Amino acid sequence: MPLDFPEIEYSHEVGYSLSRIDRMAAKRPDAAFLEAARAAPGTGFVLFAGDRVVVDDAAGPHPHIVHSRSHALDLGVDLAETVFLGAEGGAVRFAGAIDPDRAAATGTPLGEIRNLAAQAALGAHDLGLLAQARSLVHWHRTHGFCSVCGTKSHLAEGGYRRDCPSCGAAHFPRTDPVAIMLAVRGDFCLMGRQPRFAPGMYSCLAGFIEPGETIEDAVRREIHEEAGIRTGRVRYLASQPWPFPSSLMIGCLVEAASESIVIDEAELEDARWFSRDEVVAMIEGRHEAGLTVPPPFAIAHRLIRFWCDITA
Repeated sequence: MPLDFPEIEYSHEVGYSLSRIDRMAAKRPDAAFLEAARAAPGTGFVLFAGDRVVVDDAAGPHPHIVHSRSHALDLGVDLAETVFLGAEGGAVRFAGAIDPDRAAATGTPLGEIRNLAAQAALGAHDLGLLAQARSLVHWHRTHGFCSVCGTKSHLAEGGYRRDCPSCGAAHFPRTDPVAIMLAVRGDFCLMGRQPRFAPGMYSCLAGFIEPGETIEDAVRREIHEEAGIRTGRVRYLASQPWPFPSSLMIGCLVEAASESIVIDEAELEDARWFSRDEVVAMIEGRHEAGLTVPPPFAIAHRLIRFWCDITA
């Protein structure tokens, strides 16, 4: 029997997931190539001041996030500490950090990463580039010392490793897996909200996958811990890079085996069952109480919409 592969790759329908970058992993150990690439006039740099990205706000409603080498140097970037992202249409791309105080003093235009996605201010492939760059730059900013002996480490493999000159330990960028899931029971689905959510917005439940745990077990554990719901079969749908700072959201549907909700008030402000018709109204912005779901760039929106479509 032939394998039944899905016709649609839903991961490509969410924000931060598309990129034109050829990561060129084989070039990361090539110091001569990286040095020449950093010096080449056509090389572009994605730059961050703290957690915000440097933008070209003169580019109209769709700002640019890739800057020239000369602009990067004007902003004070240390080229030797920039991370090799790969090549995009033949043009090499690096990512680096600049001093936030200097950026503020010079009036450097900066963009909030989440807002750029929510407002569709960047193209889909630029969001993918942004996610890769932000996760790596943040990791280098927060992991500059060896976790074994405490010595300051140095960038290696184009930024995909940090080496300790004292004990020889090698450290690699981390990606934190997060299960995000929609529990469903007949024509109803379970959604909750946290206090930090926008007023009236409900979403899928989510939580980090723990060491030694499968995706399926994490889905079932998180639903039970946060809402007291017992669940059974799990179906994977899509994943989404989530650069806050470096998570991978793994989206699933899960069959609910119970209905009574017991909220973990440390995690959720509210949780409830919603009918399909009510969820459709939330998606379309016509819910009578003004309730909404996450915006289209979020994987939660894709999970919710997929369930609405298959239950139509």
